[in-house]
Amino acid sequence: MFQVFIYEEKYFKGENMETKLLTGFLIAFTICALQAQQTQSFDDIPKITVNGEAVVKVQPDQIVITFGIETWNKNIMTAKQENSEIMKKALAEIKDLGIKENDIQTDYLSIEPRYDDNYNKKNFIGYFVRNTFVVTMTEPGKVEELVTKVLQSGVNYIHRINFQTTEFKKYREQARELALNAAKEKAEKMANALAQTIGNPIQISEGYGGSNWWYYSSWNGWGYGRSNVMSQNVMQNINSASNEISETIALGKISIKANVTVTFEIGK
Repeated sequence: MFQVFIYEEKYFKGENMETKLLTGFLIAFTICALQAQQTQSFDDIPKITVNGEAVVKVQPDQIVITFGIETWNKNIMTAKQENSEIMKKALAEIKDLGIKENDIQTDYLSIEPRYDDNYNKKNFIGYFVRNTFVVTMTEPGKVEELVTKVLQSGVNYIHRINFQTTEFKKYREQARELALNAAKEKAEKMANALAQTIGNPIQISEGYGGSNWWYYSSWNGWGYGRSNVMSQNVMQNINSASNEISETIALGKISIKANVTVTFEIGK
Protein backbone atom coordinates (compact mmCIF):
# COMPACT_ATOMS: atom_id res chain seq x y z
CA MET A 1 0.00 0.00 0.00
CA PHE A 2 2.88 2.39 0.83
CA GLN A 3 4.56 1.81 -2.58
CA VAL A 4 1.31 2.39 -4.46
CA PHE A 5 0.87 5.87 -3.02
CA ILE A 6 4.52 6.81 -3.62
CA TYR A 7 4.09 5.83 -7.27
CA GLU A 8 0.96 7.90 -7.62
CA GLU A 9 2.63 10.94 -6.08
CA LYS A 10 5.34 10.85 -8.77
CA TYR A 11 2.92 10.10 -11.55
CA PHE A 12 0.67 13.07 -10.84
CA LYS A 13 3.39 15.59 -10.12
CA GLY A 14 2.34 18.97 -11.41
CA GLU A 15 -1.38 18.28 -11.38
CA ASN A 16 -3.72 20.16 -9.09
CA MET A 17 -4.61 18.95 -5.59
CA GLU A 18 -8.24 18.14 -6.47
CA THR A 19 -7.12 15.70 -9.17
CA LYS A 20 -4.69 14.04 -6.77
CA LEU A 21 -7.35 13.62 -4.09
CA LEU A 22 -9.88 12.25 -6.56
CA THR A 23 -7.38 9.81 -8.01
CA GLY A 24 -6.32 8.67 -4.53
CA PHE A 25 -9.95 8.10 -3.60
CA LEU A 26 -10.55 6.05 -6.74
CA ILE A 27 -7.48 3.89 -6.06
CA ALA A 28 -8.56 3.24 -2.47
CA PHE A 29 -12.10 2.43 -3.63
CA THR A 30 -10.76 0.01 -6.25
CA ILE A 31 -8.61 -1.82 -3.66
CA CYS A 32 -11.58 -2.15 -1.28
CA ALA A 33 -13.78 -3.42 -4.12
CA LEU A 34 -11.18 -6.06 -5.04
CA GLN A 35 -10.96 -7.19 -1.43
CA ALA A 36 -14.75 -7.37 -1.23
CA GLN A 37 -14.83 -9.48 -4.41
CA GLN A 38 -12.25 -11.85 -2.92
CA THR A 39 -14.31 -12.18 0.27
CA GLN A 40 -17.45 -12.68 -1.71
CA SER A 41 -15.81 -15.35 -3.85
CA PHE A 42 -14.77 -17.23 -0.67
CA ASP A 43 -18.31 -17.05 0.64
CA ASP A 44 -19.62 -18.44 -2.64
CA ILE A 45 -17.44 -21.57 -2.43
CA PRO A 46 -19.60 -24.68 -1.80
CA LYS A 47 -18.42 -25.98 1.56
CA ILE A 48 -19.32 -27.99 4.60
CA THR A 49 -18.39 -27.28 8.23
CA VAL A 50 -18.17 -30.09 10.77
CA ASN A 51 -17.02 -30.64 14.33
CA GLY A 52 -14.68 -33.42 15.39
CA GLU A 53 -14.13 -34.60 18.94
CA ALA A 54 -11.85 -37.21 20.49
CA VAL A 55 -10.91 -38.41 23.96
CA VAL A 56 -7.69 -40.22 24.82
CA LYS A 57 -7.73 -42.34 27.99
CA VAL A 58 -4.43 -42.27 29.88
CA GLN A 59 -3.15 -44.15 32.91
CA PRO A 60 -2.10 -41.52 35.51
CA ASP A 61 1.56 -41.45 36.49
CA GLN A 62 1.32 -38.54 38.95
CA ILE A 63 -1.19 -37.97 41.72
CA VAL A 64 -1.58 -34.71 43.62
CA ILE A 65 -3.49 -35.03 46.91
CA THR A 66 -4.57 -32.09 49.05
CA PHE A 67 -5.12 -32.85 52.75
CA GLY A 68 -6.52 -30.63 55.48
CA ILE A 69 -6.13 -30.51 59.27
CA GLU A 70 -8.64 -28.63 61.42
CA THR A 71 -8.30 -28.27 65.20
CA TRP A 72 -10.00 -25.95 67.66
CA ASN A 73 -9.72 -24.93 71.28
CA LYS A 74 -10.58 -21.89 73.38
CA ASN A 75 -6.88 -21.57 74.04
CA ILE A 76 -5.22 -20.46 70.80
CA MET A 77 -1.84 -22.00 71.70
CA THR A 78 -3.47 -25.35 72.44
CA ALA A 79 -5.31 -25.31 69.10
CA LYS A 80 -2.07 -24.52 67.27
CA GLN A 81 -0.13 -27.18 69.16
CA GLU A 82 -2.69 -29.89 68.41
CA ASN A 83 -2.63 -28.98 64.74
CA SER A 84 1.16 -29.03 64.67
CA GLU A 85 1.32 -32.47 66.32
CA ILE A 86 -1.08 -33.97 63.77
CA MET A 87 0.98 -32.41 60.98
CA LYS A 88 4.20 -33.96 62.33
CA LYS A 89 2.62 -37.42 62.55
CA ALA A 90 1.23 -37.14 59.03
CA LEU A 91 4.59 -36.03 57.60
CA ALA A 92 6.35 -38.94 59.28
CA GLU A 93 3.90 -41.41 57.72
CA ILE A 94 4.26 -39.80 54.31
CA LYS A 95 8.07 -39.91 54.40
CA ASP A 96 7.98 -43.55 55.50
CA LEU A 97 6.37 -44.31 52.14
CA GLY A 98 9.42 -42.93 50.35
CA ILE A 99 7.92 -39.61 49.33
CA LYS A 100 10.53 -36.86 49.14
CA GLU A 101 10.27 -33.75 51.28
CA ASN A 102 10.14 -31.43 48.26
CA ASP A 103 6.99 -33.31 47.13
CA ILE A 104 5.20 -32.15 50.29
CA GLN A 105 4.13 -28.52 50.41
CA THR A 106 2.07 -26.41 52.80
CA ASP A 107 -0.74 -24.82 50.83
CA TYR A 108 -2.86 -22.88 53.33
CA LEU A 109 -2.81 -21.91 57.01
CA SER A 110 -5.41 -19.90 58.92
CA ILE A 111 -6.50 -19.16 62.50
CA GLU A 112 -10.06 -17.99 63.04
CA PRO A 113 -11.99 -17.13 66.23
CA ARG A 114 -15.52 -18.48 66.04
CA TYR A 115 -18.72 -17.65 67.92
CA ASP A 116 -22.24 -19.04 68.07
CA ASP A 117 -23.28 -15.55 67.00
CA ASN A 118 -20.50 -14.41 64.69
CA TYR A 119 -22.23 -11.11 63.85
CA ASN A 120 -22.45 -9.92 67.45
CA LYS A 121 -19.36 -11.85 68.60
CA LYS A 122 -21.29 -13.67 71.33
CA ASN A 123 -20.76 -17.11 72.91
CA PHE A 124 -17.16 -17.71 71.97
CA ILE A 125 -16.58 -21.31 70.72
CA GLY A 126 -12.84 -21.26 70.27
CA TYR A 127 -10.00 -20.69 67.82
CA PHE A 128 -10.13 -22.84 64.69
CA VAL A 129 -6.74 -23.62 63.14
CA ARG A 130 -6.77 -24.89 59.56
CA ASN A 131 -3.71 -26.26 57.83
CA THR A 132 -3.72 -27.57 54.25
CA PHE A 133 -0.83 -29.41 52.61
CA VAL A 134 -0.28 -31.01 49.22
CA VAL A 135 1.45 -34.31 48.47
CA THR A 136 2.65 -35.23 44.97
CA MET A 137 3.09 -38.94 44.23
CA THR A 138 4.55 -40.79 41.25
CA GLU A 139 3.46 -44.26 42.34
CA PRO A 140 -0.31 -44.68 41.85
CA GLY A 141 -0.23 -48.02 43.65
CA LYS A 142 0.59 -46.31 46.94
CA VAL A 143 -2.38 -43.93 46.97
CA GLU A 144 -4.58 -46.19 49.10
CA GLU A 145 -1.86 -46.76 51.64
CA LEU A 146 -0.97 -43.07 51.83
CA VAL A 147 -4.58 -41.99 52.39
CA THR A 148 -5.03 -44.66 55.07
CA LYS A 149 -1.96 -43.70 57.07
CA VAL A 150 -2.48 -39.94 56.78
CA LEU A 151 -6.07 -40.15 58.02
CA GLN A 152 -5.05 -42.47 60.85
CA SER A 153 -2.50 -39.85 61.95
CA GLY A 154 -5.34 -37.40 62.68
CA VAL A 155 -5.78 -35.53 59.37
CA ASN A 156 -9.51 -34.95 58.97
CA TYR A 157 -9.96 -33.63 55.42
CA ILE A 158 -9.19 -34.79 51.89
CA HIS A 159 -9.87 -31.76 49.75
CA ARG A 160 -8.83 -33.09 46.38
CA ILE A 161 -7.20 -36.02 44.62
CA ASN A 162 -6.02 -35.01 41.17
CA PHE A 163 -4.80 -37.69 38.77
CA GLN A 164 -2.36 -36.37 36.16
CA THR A 165 0.02 -37.46 33.41
CA THR A 166 3.51 -36.07 32.93
CA GLU A 167 3.16 -36.66 29.16
CA PHE A 168 0.12 -34.45 28.76
CA LYS A 169 1.41 -32.67 25.62
CA LYS A 170 1.96 -35.96 23.76
CA TYR A 171 -1.53 -37.26 24.54
CA ARG A 172 -3.16 -33.93 23.76
CA GLU A 173 -1.58 -34.02 20.29
CA GLN A 174 -2.89 -37.56 19.83
CA ALA A 175 -6.38 -36.42 20.81
CA ARG A 176 -6.20 -33.48 18.40
CA GLU A 177 -5.15 -35.73 15.50
CA LEU A 178 -7.98 -38.14 16.25
CA ALA A 179 -10.44 -35.22 16.38
CA LEU A 180 -9.29 -34.02 12.95
CA ASN A 181 -9.71 -37.53 11.52
CA ALA A 182 -13.18 -37.69 13.06
CA ALA A 183 -14.10 -34.36 11.45
CA LYS A 184 -12.92 -35.57 8.04
CA GLU A 185 -14.83 -38.83 8.35
CA LYS A 186 -17.99 -37.01 9.36
CA ALA A 187 -17.68 -34.57 6.44
CA GLU A 188 -17.16 -37.43 3.96
CA LYS A 189 -20.25 -39.29 5.17
CA MET A 190 -22.43 -36.18 5.14
CA ALA A 191 -21.25 -35.18 1.66
CA ASN A 192 -21.70 -38.72 0.35
CA ALA A 193 -25.30 -38.75 1.56
CA LEU A 194 -25.88 -35.73 -0.71
CA ALA A 195 -23.98 -37.25 -3.67
CA GLN A 196 -21.09 -34.86 -3.08
CA THR A 197 -17.38 -35.24 -2.36
CA ILE A 198 -15.20 -33.18 -0.05
CA GLY A 199 -12.11 -31.31 -1.20
CA ASN A 200 -9.34 -29.52 0.64
CA PRO A 201 -9.91 -28.06 4.10
CA ILE A 202 -10.20 -24.27 3.85
CA GLN A 203 -10.59 -23.39 7.53
CA ILE A 204 -9.61 -25.16 10.76
CA SER A 205 -10.18 -24.00 14.33
CA GLU A 206 -9.72 -25.60 17.73
CA GLY A 207 -12.62 -25.42 20.14
CA TYR A 208 -12.63 -24.76 23.89
CA GLY A 209 -15.42 -25.83 26.20
CA GLY A 210 -14.43 -23.83 29.27
CA SER A 211 -11.44 -23.60 31.58
CA ASN A 212 -9.34 -26.73 31.94
CA TRP A 213 -11.53 -28.39 29.28
CA TRP A 214 -8.72 -30.60 28.03
CA TYR A 215 -8.26 -32.50 31.24
CA TYR A 216 -10.50 -34.54 33.52
CA SER A 217 -9.49 -36.18 36.81
CA SER A 218 -11.37 -38.48 39.16
CA TRP A 219 -11.76 -36.48 42.38
CA ASN A 220 -12.04 -32.73 42.57
CA GLY A 221 -13.42 -29.87 44.65
CA TRP A 222 -13.41 -31.10 48.26
CA GLY A 223 -13.04 -28.03 50.45
CA TYR A 224 -13.80 -26.45 53.79
CA GLY A 225 -17.44 -25.88 54.51
CA ARG A 226 -18.57 -28.97 52.59
CA SER A 227 -19.62 -32.32 53.95
CA ASN A 228 -16.54 -34.42 54.50
CA VAL A 229 -18.05 -37.52 52.87
CA MET A 230 -14.87 -38.83 51.33
CA SER A 231 -12.83 -38.68 54.53
CA GLN A 232 -15.68 -40.20 56.52
CA ASN A 233 -16.03 -43.11 54.11
CA VAL A 234 -12.31 -43.75 54.15
CA MET A 235 -12.19 -43.68 57.95
CA GLN A 236 -15.11 -46.12 58.17
CA ASN A 237 -13.21 -48.56 55.99
CA ILE A 238 -10.03 -48.08 58.00
CA ASN A 239 -11.89 -48.90 61.19
CA SER A 240 -13.34 -52.11 59.75
CA ALA A 241 -12.22 -55.54 60.90
CA SER A 242 -9.65 -55.88 58.11
CA ASN A 243 -8.15 -52.49 59.02
CA GLU A 244 -7.66 -51.74 55.31
CA ILE A 245 -9.31 -49.55 52.71
CA SER A 246 -11.49 -51.56 50.36
CA GLU A 247 -12.11 -50.04 46.91
CA THR A 248 -12.25 -46.52 48.31
CA ILE A 249 -10.37 -44.78 45.51
CA ALA A 250 -10.60 -46.13 41.97
CA LEU A 251 -7.64 -44.83 40.01
CA GLY A 252 -9.05 -45.66 36.59
CA LYS A 253 -7.81 -43.47 33.76
CA ILE A 254 -7.83 -39.76 33.06
CA SER A 255 -9.34 -38.34 29.88
CA ILE A 256 -7.66 -35.84 27.57
CA LYS A 257 -10.10 -34.27 25.16
CA ALA A 258 -9.77 -32.41 21.85
CA ASN A 259 -12.41 -30.59 19.81
CA VAL A 260 -11.93 -29.10 16.32
CA THR A 261 -14.07 -27.41 13.69
CA VAL A 262 -13.09 -27.89 10.04
CA THR A 263 -14.55 -26.41 6.85
CA PHE A 264 -14.06 -28.43 3.64
CA GLU A 265 -14.75 -27.56 0.04
CA ILE A 266 -17.39 -29.78 -1.53
CA GLY A 267 -18.11 -30.65 -5.13
CA LYS A 268 -19.66 -33.32 -7.31
